[in-house]
Amino acid sequence: MAVAPLAALHRKLFDETDGSKFARLKERLLKKHAADERLAVLDILMAYARDGQLLHWRTFLMSDIVHLVEGSQHAAFFSWALEQPTLAYWGVDGLLKSTGVDAYAPLVALAASSATSLEVRAKAIKSLAMFSRQPFDQGLPSDPGHWKTEQLRLGAVLAWQADGYPDGAGYKAPATHYTLTQPLSRLEIAATFLERKLALQRQRKQDLAQPSNWLTVASAEDMAEIDAHWVLPEIYRRFLEWYSPLRVHVDGKRFPQGLHLYGAAELVKAQHGYSVHAVHHHQIAAWPPKLVVIADAGGDPYCVHLDERSIDGDLPVYRAEHGTGEWRFELHTDDFIDFLHQIALAA
Repeated sequence: MAVAPLAALHRKLFDETDGSKFARLKERLLKKHAADERLAVLDILMAYARDGQLLHWRTFLMSDIVHLVEGSQHAAFFSWALEQPTLAYWGVDGLLKSTGVDAYAPLVALAASSATSLEVRAKAIKSLAMFSRQPFDQGLPSDPGHWKTEQLRLGAVLAWQADGYPDGAGYKAPATHYTLTQPLSRLEIAATFLERKLALQRQRKQDLAQPSNWLTVASAEDMAEIDAHWVLPEIYRRFLEWYSPLRVHVDGKRFPQGLHLYGAAELVKAQHGYSVHAVHHHQIAAWPPKLVVIADAGGDPYCVHLDERSIDGDLPVYRAEHGTGEWRFELHTDDFIDFLHQIALAA
């Protein structure tokens, strides 16, 4: 008697001892059967997470399980997963997805337990913050695996629990300048083009607790600090004031190492390692004093010159390679607005 395709895949998964072959079998299982036989596929994946012989794959399958689960039918599995050190990380999201607010109490207990790994405790707090819209994760790395023990904010979490787990207000999107919807000048049009490309990145991935890839209105304090250090060319200063990059990072063929475009809040500190000594903070004599670094790609600085400005908006951007023993600057583009277009096309 012929074995049904799903049953045959089930058997092959449990028999396979080669990780690469297992990965291909798993992808075939999801691609061919997950849409029409979701519950059966879930049963297979959860059975492997419990008893499969490739231990690392028992962990890796958890994200697929969380993605496929709907409703509370599999809540018991996620409750069990929270007790398994290698499965608990994704078990957090699974329990929230399957039971909603009923997951709050066990996840708070998990976060408060010193016997639980830091990574899992941080994940519990991060996921609780996202689900409840409470600001337990404000300003912290989007990946809770990078949190430190002192960043767990258990006091706030326990106070929230004592208050009956109220929903929070969530995070507002960063403030943007009105000209991004009504661009007129060359600078405004270039900034709008870049903003639209960054918005596509934000649609794919965005965490408003630590927003990234935005063009935002700079604070008066940040602009005052900049003005205390330099008299910037007008077009670049206006760009910072109206369209300050907030954790803007793009990559592509033009910037294969990825380009980080500095915002007003980081511009002064971003000079460290270039014109300013990174440790002692004194001016480095070998650095041309009129060059301000506005971006870097893998450590290679992109700069504007303080004395080069013109009425029509042309502002050259220079680039140098780091690690060559001395700085050798070359003209990258003779137009700052063209530089913004390059960044937008790479986004």
